[in-house]
Amino acid sequence: MNKQKIYFPNLNGIRFIAAFLVIIHHIEQFKSLMFISPNYWGTIPFITIIGKLGVILFFVLSGFLITYLLLSEEHTFSTISIRKFYIRRILRIWPLYFFIVFLAFIVLPNIPALVLPNYGKNVVYSHLVGKLLLYTIFFPNLLLSLYGIVPYASHTWSIGTEEQYYLVWPVFIKYCKRYRIVFMVLIVIIYTLFSRFLTSHYGDLIPFHNLLNGFWISFNIDCMAIGAIYAVLLFSKNPYLKYILNNTLFYIIIVIVLLLMIKGVYIPYIHNEFYALLFGLIILNFAANNRIQISLENKAFNYLGNISYGIYMYHPIGIALSITLCKTLNLLTNWLVYPFSFLFTILLASISYRYFESYFLSFKHKFSNILSGNDTKQ
Repeated sequence: MNKQKIYFPNLNGIRFIAAFLVIIHHIEQFKSLMFISPNYWGTIPFITIIGKLGVILFFVLSGFLITYLLLSEEHTFSTISIRKFYIRRILRIWPLYFFIVFLAFIVLPNIPALVLPNYGKNVVYSHLVGKLLLYTIFFPNLLLSLYGIVPYASHTWSIGTEEQYYLVWPVFIKYCKRYRIVFMVLIVIIYTLFSRFLTSHYGDLIPFHNLLNGFWISFNIDCMAIGAIYAVLLFSKNPYLKYILNNTLFYIIIVIVLLLMIKGVYIPYIHNEFYALLFGLIILNFAANNRIQISLENKAFNYLGNISYGIYMYHPIGIALSITLCKTLNLLTNWLVYPFSFLFTILLASISYRYFESYFLSFKHKFSNILSGNDTKQ
Protein backbone atom coordinates (compact mmCIF):
# COMPACT_ATOMS: atom_id res chain seq x y z
CA MET A 1 0.00 0.00 0.00
CA ASN A 2 1.32 3.45 -0.92
CA LYS A 3 1.76 5.53 2.17
CA GLN A 4 0.79 9.18 2.41
CA LYS A 5 3.82 11.44 2.25
CA ILE A 6 4.11 14.77 4.02
CA TYR A 7 7.06 17.08 3.62
CA PHE A 8 7.29 20.65 4.89
CA PRO A 9 10.07 22.76 3.35
CA ASN A 10 12.58 24.76 5.41
CA LEU A 11 12.04 22.90 8.67
CA ASN A 12 15.39 21.11 8.54
CA GLY A 13 17.01 24.52 8.43
CA ILE A 14 15.01 25.61 11.46
CA ARG A 15 16.19 22.51 13.35
CA PHE A 16 19.80 23.45 12.73
CA ILE A 17 19.24 27.09 13.70
CA ALA A 18 17.76 25.91 17.00
CA ALA A 19 20.80 23.70 17.63
CA PHE A 20 23.11 26.56 16.59
CA LEU A 21 21.64 28.83 19.29
CA VAL A 22 22.07 26.17 21.96
CA ILE A 23 25.71 25.56 21.00
CA ILE A 24 26.62 29.25 21.24
CA HIS A 25 25.02 29.40 24.68
CA HIS A 26 26.91 26.33 25.89
CA ILE A 27 30.28 27.38 24.45
CA GLU A 28 30.25 30.32 26.82
CA GLN A 29 28.99 28.15 29.68
CA PHE A 30 31.81 25.63 29.13
CA LYS A 31 34.35 28.44 28.98
CA SER A 32 33.06 29.59 32.36
CA LEU A 33 33.13 26.08 33.84
CA MET A 34 36.66 25.53 32.53
CA PHE A 35 37.81 28.95 33.81
CA ILE A 36 38.57 30.22 30.32
CA SER A 37 38.81 33.99 30.02
CA PRO A 38 37.32 35.98 28.51
CA ASN A 39 33.89 34.39 28.56
CA TYR A 40 30.51 36.03 28.29
CA TRP A 41 28.54 33.66 30.51
CA GLY A 42 26.10 35.65 32.61
CA THR A 43 27.30 39.01 31.28
CA ILE A 44 25.67 39.35 27.85
CA PRO A 45 21.86 38.97 27.82
CA PHE A 46 21.93 37.54 24.28
CA ILE A 47 24.12 34.64 25.43
CA THR A 48 21.95 34.13 28.50
CA ILE A 49 18.61 33.69 26.72
CA ILE A 50 19.44 32.02 23.41
CA GLY A 51 20.12 28.56 24.83
CA LYS A 52 16.65 28.09 26.27
CA LEU A 53 15.08 29.84 23.28
CA GLY A 54 16.83 27.39 20.95
CA VAL A 55 15.21 24.57 22.90
CA ILE A 56 11.84 26.36 22.87
CA LEU A 57 12.14 26.57 19.09
CA PHE A 58 12.71 22.80 19.05
CA PHE A 59 9.64 22.29 21.25
CA VAL A 60 7.35 24.44 19.10
CA LEU A 61 8.56 22.67 15.96
CA SER A 62 8.04 19.29 17.60
CA GLY A 63 4.52 20.19 18.70
CA PHE A 64 3.69 21.41 15.19
CA LEU A 65 5.05 18.37 13.34
CA ILE A 66 3.87 15.67 15.72
CA THR A 67 0.35 17.08 15.86
CA TYR A 68 0.07 17.54 12.10
CA LEU A 69 1.23 13.97 11.46
CA LEU A 70 -1.19 12.57 14.03
CA LEU A 71 -4.06 14.51 12.48
CA SER A 72 -3.06 13.24 9.03
CA GLU A 73 -3.01 9.66 10.27
CA GLU A 74 -6.41 10.09 11.89
CA HIS A 75 -7.85 11.62 8.72
CA THR A 76 -6.48 8.89 6.45
CA PHE A 77 -7.04 5.81 8.63
CA SER A 78 -9.88 7.02 10.91
CA THR A 79 -7.71 6.28 13.93
CA ILE A 80 -4.26 6.81 15.42
CA SER A 81 -1.97 3.90 16.24
CA ILE A 82 -0.50 4.92 19.57
CA ARG A 83 1.62 1.75 19.67
CA LYS A 84 3.28 2.57 16.34
CA PHE A 85 3.79 6.16 17.41
CA TYR A 86 5.65 5.04 20.53
CA ILE A 87 7.78 2.60 18.54
CA ARG A 88 8.76 5.34 16.06
CA ARG A 89 9.77 7.66 18.89
CA ILE A 90 11.72 4.88 20.61
CA LEU A 91 13.66 4.13 17.43
CA ARG A 92 14.47 7.81 16.95
CA ILE A 93 15.20 8.93 20.50
CA TRP A 94 16.29 6.07 22.73
CA PRO A 95 19.47 4.70 21.11
CA LEU A 96 21.36 8.00 21.05
CA TYR A 97 19.91 9.16 24.36
CA PHE A 98 21.13 6.08 26.22
CA PHE A 99 24.45 6.17 24.38
CA ILE A 100 25.07 9.72 25.64
CA VAL A 101 24.15 8.65 29.18
CA PHE A 102 26.60 5.74 28.84
CA LEU A 103 29.36 8.10 27.69
CA ALA A 104 28.62 10.57 30.50
CA PHE A 105 28.86 7.98 33.26
CA ILE A 106 31.24 5.32 31.94
CA VAL A 107 33.59 6.81 29.36
CA LEU A 108 34.09 10.56 29.71
CA PRO A 109 34.79 10.66 33.49
CA ASN A 110 37.79 8.43 32.72
CA ILE A 111 39.31 10.79 30.14
CA PRO A 112 41.21 13.36 32.25
CA ALA A 113 41.39 15.97 29.47
CA LEU A 114 37.58 16.08 29.28
CA VAL A 115 36.83 16.14 33.02
CA LEU A 116 35.44 19.56 33.87
CA PRO A 117 36.93 21.35 36.91
CA ASN A 118 34.93 20.60 40.05
CA TYR A 119 32.95 17.91 38.20
CA GLY A 120 35.13 14.84 38.59
CA LYS A 121 34.08 11.29 39.37
CA ASN A 122 33.11 12.19 42.93
CA VAL A 123 30.42 14.52 41.56
CA VAL A 124 29.33 12.34 38.64
CA TYR A 125 28.99 9.21 40.78
CA SER A 126 27.35 10.82 43.79
CA HIS A 127 23.72 9.65 44.14
CA LEU A 128 24.50 7.30 41.27
CA VAL A 129 21.49 5.00 41.68
CA GLY A 130 19.06 7.93 41.77
CA LYS A 131 20.65 9.56 38.74
CA LEU A 132 20.64 6.38 36.67
CA LEU A 133 17.03 5.68 37.64
CA LEU A 134 15.87 9.14 36.57
CA TYR A 135 17.75 8.90 33.27
CA THR A 136 16.29 5.45 32.66
CA ILE A 137 12.70 6.57 33.18
CA PHE A 138 13.26 9.77 31.17
CA PHE A 139 13.15 12.32 33.96
CA PRO A 140 16.49 14.08 33.45
CA ASN A 141 14.64 17.39 33.88
CA LEU A 142 13.79 16.30 37.43
CA LEU A 143 17.36 15.13 38.01
CA LEU A 144 18.69 18.66 37.58
CA SER A 145 16.59 19.86 40.50
CA LEU A 146 17.52 16.92 42.70
CA TYR A 147 21.19 16.29 41.99
CA GLY A 148 22.52 19.10 39.81
CA ILE A 149 24.70 18.91 36.72
CA VAL A 150 25.98 15.69 35.17
CA PRO A 151 28.61 16.84 32.63
CA TYR A 152 27.82 15.91 29.02
CA ALA A 153 24.34 14.61 29.91
CA SER A 154 22.54 17.47 31.67
CA HIS A 155 21.35 18.94 28.38
CA THR A 156 19.21 15.82 27.91
CA TRP A 157 16.67 17.47 30.24
CA SER A 158 14.93 18.60 27.05
CA ILE A 159 14.80 15.02 25.75
CA GLY A 160 13.01 14.08 28.96
CA THR A 161 10.53 16.87 28.36
CA GLU A 162 9.95 15.67 24.79
CA GLU A 163 9.44 12.08 25.94
CA GLN A 164 6.92 13.14 28.58
CA TYR A 165 5.08 15.07 25.87
CA TYR A 166 5.19 12.09 23.48
CA LEU A 167 3.73 9.89 26.19
CA VAL A 168 0.52 11.88 26.54
CA TRP A 169 0.05 13.77 23.27
CA PRO A 170 -1.08 10.97 20.90
CA VAL A 171 -3.58 9.85 23.54
CA PHE A 172 -4.89 13.41 23.82
CA ILE A 173 -5.20 13.80 20.02
CA LYS A 174 -6.82 10.40 19.57
CA TYR A 175 -9.50 10.78 22.21
CA CYS A 176 -10.06 14.53 22.22
CA LYS A 177 -11.83 14.97 18.90
CA ARG A 178 -13.81 18.11 19.69
CA TYR A 179 -12.62 21.50 20.83
CA ARG A 180 -8.97 20.53 20.40
CA ILE A 181 -7.76 24.09 20.04
CA VAL A 182 -9.76 25.12 23.09
CA PHE A 183 -8.10 22.43 25.19
CA MET A 184 -4.67 23.32 23.79
CA VAL A 185 -5.20 26.96 24.71
CA LEU A 186 -6.29 25.83 28.18
CA ILE A 187 -3.06 23.82 28.52
CA VAL A 188 -1.06 26.96 27.75
CA ILE A 189 -3.07 29.10 30.17
CA ILE A 190 -3.03 26.55 33.03
CA TYR A 191 0.69 25.90 32.60
CA THR A 192 1.45 29.63 32.63
CA LEU A 193 -0.76 30.36 35.65
CA PHE A 194 0.72 27.47 37.62
CA SER A 195 4.22 28.70 36.77
CA ARG A 196 3.26 32.09 38.13
CA PHE A 197 1.81 30.48 41.25
CA LEU A 198 4.99 28.49 41.90
CA THR A 199 7.10 31.63 41.78
CA SER A 200 4.80 33.52 44.16
CA HIS A 201 4.99 33.36 47.94
CA TYR A 202 1.93 31.09 47.88
CA GLY A 203 3.99 28.46 46.08
CA ASP A 204 6.18 28.10 49.15
CA LEU A 205 3.27 26.39 50.88
CA ILE A 206 3.43 23.41 48.49
CA PRO A 207 5.46 20.39 49.71
CA PHE A 208 8.73 19.96 47.79
CA HIS A 209 8.18 23.39 46.29
CA ASN A 210 11.73 23.88 44.98
CA LEU A 211 11.79 20.45 43.39
CA LEU A 212 8.42 20.95 41.73
CA ASN A 213 9.34 24.43 40.50
CA GLY A 214 12.63 23.18 39.06
CA PHE A 215 10.80 20.45 37.19
CA TRP A 216 7.95 22.68 36.04
CA ILE A 217 10.12 25.32 34.41
CA SER A 218 11.57 22.61 32.18
CA PHE A 219 8.28 20.82 31.48
CA ASN A 220 7.42 23.13 28.61
CA ILE A 221 4.34 21.34 27.32
CA ASP A 222 2.79 24.78 26.85
CA CYS A 223 5.27 25.60 24.09
CA MET A 224 4.60 22.28 22.37
CA ALA A 225 0.88 22.96 22.68
CA ILE A 226 1.42 26.31 20.95
CA GLY A 227 3.11 24.51 18.06
CA ALA A 228 0.19 22.08 18.02
CA ILE A 229 -2.33 24.92 17.76
CA TYR A 230 -0.68 26.12 14.57
CA ALA A 231 -0.77 22.54 13.23
CA VAL A 232 -4.51 22.26 13.86
CA LEU A 233 -5.12 25.62 12.18
CA LEU A 234 -3.15 24.50 9.12
CA PHE A 235 -4.61 21.02 8.89
CA SER A 236 -8.20 22.24 9.26
CA LYS A 237 -7.59 25.03 6.74
CA ASN A 238 -8.87 27.50 9.29
CA PRO A 239 -10.17 30.77 7.77
CA TYR A 240 -7.76 32.74 9.98
CA LEU A 241 -4.86 31.28 8.01
CA LYS A 242 -5.28 34.02 5.42
CA TYR A 243 -4.17 36.50 8.08
CA ILE A 244 -1.38 34.31 9.47
CA LEU A 245 0.18 33.08 6.22
CA ASN A 246 1.10 36.60 5.31
CA ASN A 247 4.40 37.86 3.88
CA THR A 248 4.32 41.21 5.65
CA LEU A 249 3.51 39.63 9.02
CA PHE A 250 6.23 37.02 8.47
CA TYR A 251 8.97 39.57 7.76
CA ILE A 252 7.90 41.80 10.64
CA ILE A 253 8.01 38.88 13.08
CA ILE A 254 11.44 37.79 11.79
CA VAL A 255 12.79 41.29 12.47
CA ILE A 256 11.10 41.50 15.89
CA VAL A 257 12.46 38.12 16.98
CA LEU A 258 15.99 38.94 15.82
CA LEU A 259 15.99 42.30 17.59
CA LEU A 260 14.58 40.88 20.80
CA MET A 261 17.08 38.03 20.86
CA ILE A 262 20.08 40.22 20.00
CA LYS A 263 19.07 42.59 22.79
CA GLY A 264 18.51 39.65 25.12
CA VAL A 265 15.00 40.81 25.97
CA TYR A 266 13.30 38.76 28.68
CA ILE A 267 9.50 38.96 28.82
CA PRO A 268 8.32 38.76 32.46
CA TYR A 269 5.89 35.94 33.34
CA ILE A 270 5.29 34.79 29.73
CA HIS A 271 8.82 34.72 28.32
CA ASN A 272 8.73 31.21 26.82
CA GLU A 273 5.14 31.47 25.68
CA PHE A 274 5.69 34.85 24.02
CA TYR A 275 8.65 33.62 21.99
CA ALA A 276 6.87 30.32 21.26
CA LEU A 277 3.95 32.20 19.69
CA LEU A 278 6.34 34.12 17.43
CA PHE A 279 8.36 30.99 16.62
CA GLY A 280 5.14 29.21 15.68
CA LEU A 281 4.20 31.92 13.21
CA ILE A 282 7.65 31.73 11.65
CA ILE A 283 7.50 27.93 11.41
CA LEU A 284 4.01 28.01 9.91
CA ASN A 285 5.02 30.47 7.21
CA PHE A 286 8.22 28.63 6.39
CA ALA A 287 6.24 25.40 6.10
CA ALA A 288 3.11 26.53 4.27
CA ASN A 289 3.60 29.99 2.74
CA ASN A 290 5.12 29.51 -0.71
CA ARG A 291 5.14 33.25 -1.35
CA ILE A 292 7.90 34.18 1.11
CA GLN A 293 11.26 35.08 -0.39
CA ILE A 294 13.42 33.50 2.33
CA SER A 295 14.33 29.86 1.84
CA LEU A 296 16.22 27.43 4.05
CA GLU A 297 15.87 24.67 1.48
CA ASN A 298 19.39 23.73 0.42
CA LYS A 299 21.66 20.71 0.72
CA ALA A 300 23.67 22.10 3.64
CA PHE A 301 20.68 22.97 5.82
CA ASN A 302 18.85 19.78 4.88
CA TYR A 303 21.81 17.66 5.90
CA LEU A 304 22.46 19.59 9.12
CA GLY A 305 18.76 19.36 9.93
CA ASN A 306 18.84 15.61 9.36
CA ILE A 307 21.62 15.21 11.92
CA SER A 308 20.37 17.95 14.27
CA TYR A 309 19.43 15.48 17.00
CA GLY A 310 23.02 14.27 17.02
CA ILE A 311 24.31 17.84 16.87
CA TYR A 312 22.28 18.64 19.96
CA MET A 313 23.32 15.50 21.83
CA TYR A 314 27.05 15.58 21.01
CA HIS A 315 27.69 19.32 21.17
CA PRO A 316 28.96 19.41 24.80
CA ILE A 317 31.61 16.85 23.83
CA GLY A 318 32.47 18.85 20.70
CA ILE A 319 32.84 22.03 22.75
CA ALA A 320 35.05 20.35 25.36
CA LEU A 321 37.25 18.84 22.63
CA SER A 322 37.58 22.25 20.99
CA ILE A 323 38.57 24.05 24.19
CA THR A 324 40.99 21.26 25.16
CA LEU A 325 42.66 21.35 21.74
CA CYS A 326 42.97 25.13 21.77
CA LYS A 327 44.48 25.05 25.27
CA THR A 328 46.97 22.39 24.18
CA LEU A 329 48.00 24.48 21.16
CA ASN A 330 48.11 27.61 23.31
CA LEU A 331 45.74 29.24 20.84
CA LEU A 332 42.79 29.88 23.10
CA THR A 333 40.79 32.36 21.06
CA ASN A 334 37.14 32.52 20.05
CA TRP A 335 38.28 32.60 16.43
CA LEU A 336 39.29 28.95 16.92
CA VAL A 337 37.10 27.76 19.81
CA TYR A 338 33.85 28.48 17.97
CA PRO A 339 34.75 26.95 14.57
CA PHE A 340 36.34 23.90 16.19
CA SER A 341 33.31 23.42 18.45
CA PHE A 342 30.99 23.31 15.45
CA LEU A 343 33.42 21.22 13.41
CA PHE A 344 33.86 18.54 16.08
CA THR A 345 30.15 18.51 16.89
CA ILE A 346 29.08 18.10 13.26
CA LEU A 347 31.73 15.45 12.71
CA LEU A 348 30.56 13.42 15.71
CA ALA A 349 26.91 13.82 14.70
CA SER A 350 27.64 12.79 11.11
CA ILE A 351 29.48 9.64 12.15
CA SER A 352 26.77 8.79 14.66
CA TYR A 353 23.96 9.32 12.15
CA ARG A 354 25.59 7.20 9.47
CA TYR A 355 26.96 4.33 11.51
CA PHE A 356 24.68 4.20 14.56
CA GLU A 357 21.38 6.04 14.38
CA SER A 358 20.58 5.06 10.79
CA TYR A 359 20.42 1.39 11.76
CA PHE A 360 17.50 2.07 14.11
CA LEU A 361 15.89 4.61 11.81
CA SER A 362 15.75 2.03 9.04
CA PHE A 363 13.03 0.23 11.02
CA LYS A 364 10.80 3.30 11.37
CA HIS A 365 9.35 2.72 7.92
CA LYS A 366 7.61 -0.43 9.13
CA PHE A 367 5.75 1.48 11.81
CA SER A 368 4.84 4.60 9.80
CA ASN A 369 1.42 4.96 8.26
CA ILE A 370 2.33 8.52 7.26
CA LEU A 371 5.78 9.23 5.85
CA SER A 372 7.29 12.54 6.86
CA GLY A 373 10.45 14.55 6.38
CA ASN A 374 13.28 12.57 4.85
CA ASP A 375 11.17 9.40 4.84
CA THR A 376 9.33 10.91 1.89
CA LYS A 377 12.54 10.87 -0.13
CA GLN A 378 13.25 7.17 0.32
